[in-house]
Amino acid sequence: MSNAHPFMLRCTSCRAKNRIPVANAGLAARCGKCGTPLAIEALQSRQAVMVSDATFEKAVLHSPLPVLLYAWAPWCSTCQATGPLIDQFAREAAGRVRVGKLNIDANPGIATRFSIMSVPFLYIFDGGALKESLPGGMPLHELMMTMAKYI
Repeated sequence: MSNAHPFMLRCTSCRAKNRIPVANAGLAARCGKCGTPLAIEALQSRQAVMVSDATFEKAVLHSPLPVLLYAWAPWCSTCQATGPLIDQFAREAAGRVRVGKLNIDANPGIATRFSIMSVPFLYIFDGGALKESLPGGMPLHELMMTMAKYI
């Protein structure tokens, strides 16, 4: 019997949380409430996903995992320094949190929707809802502590 904490996946249909034992992370699973197959492939990603105006709904709002969305811009020197920290967080939180990167210059629709006026900016989504918005970057340990309540 493993002492590892189980993964928590939201059903993309009914939004119910489902526990997936670590030992079963690679196996097909169904929602305990509605029977829909769970998106277990989300447990395998060890890197941030690029989010665009076109993919925002599926990648963020319908994610089976809580989402940390990192809004950035290529001209922002602070973003260039914060980007590697976000990538490290994505590797360390693999299977527990989906990390998304949103280039606000290339995706003005989402930037306008959330009134992003400065970067870097962090957004936390869970169950399709915006839970927190945090201006600027933060140290890795603070980021992990902030996200812990959504895991």
